[in-house]
Amino acid sequence: MSLFLLLVLAAVILGIIGVVVEGLFYLLIIGVVVFLAAVLVLGLRMGRRTGRNPR
Repeated sequence: MSLFLLLVLAAVILGIIGVVVEGLFYLLIIGVVVFLAAVLVLGLRMGRRTGRNPR
């Protein structure tokens, strides 16, 4: 869960810098890609947990 939060925080920071600073639009794109990767990681972890009995 901490990896997900770290990736989301990095995505938000990159997105804000990409929007505010002129000429750094590529940082916004990188932020979006990092956010999508974070959602994918969270989805994979949640998918692994459901349906399994840890016995």
